Amino acid sequence: MTHSTPQAVTPAAPAAAADAARPTKIVSSQHLVSERSAELSELEYALMMASHAFNRWMVRCMAAAGAKDMTPIEVSLLHHVNHRDRKKKLADICFVLNVEDTHVVTYALKKLVKAGYVASEKAGKELLFSTTAEGQALCMKYREVRERCLIDVQVESGIANQAIGEAAQLLRNASGLYDTAARAAASL
Repeated sequence: MTHSTPQAVTPAAPAAAADAARPTKIVSSQHLVSERSAELSELEYALMMASHAFNRWMVRCMAAAGAKDMTPIEVSLLHHVNHRDRKKKLADICFVLNVEDTHVVTYALKKLVKAGYVASEKAGKELLFSTTAEGQALCMKYREVRERCLIDVQVESGIANQAIGEAAQLLRNASGLYDTAARAAASL
């Protein structure tokens, strides 16, 4: 695995005064910075950092809740299967979580079933998944740890809920942008 060092990049501008007025962009791959949207490179670096930090957080929060050695996909799946206390089909789980590789999800669900956190049952040709009482209890313990370790820090940091909501909307929009671009790239 190679690591790239983040670099500060100031987009090219016709005048030195214009360069000085622009904020520096923090990016991980300067060669990808487009003059038309340096901000997208900055967003991509922030997404990488946030993704790794979020995955690390989920694993450590789940460990603190009592389930060590769970992967980020397993944590995400457990919470989604527990969501609204409804049985869910594999296709719906993959669709909602925007996971293309059903094999990864199937493998993770099998591990959750084996651990006793998720149950599966056949309904015709479909397999339906739901959380067990042990899985539900683990989700609630995770919530307690999350409140104490994450929500308290967010409140103390002064990051407003409105700003978080706006960031969430931006990320959902970016998801659509990348999905569209991925379809275009697949057709090349």
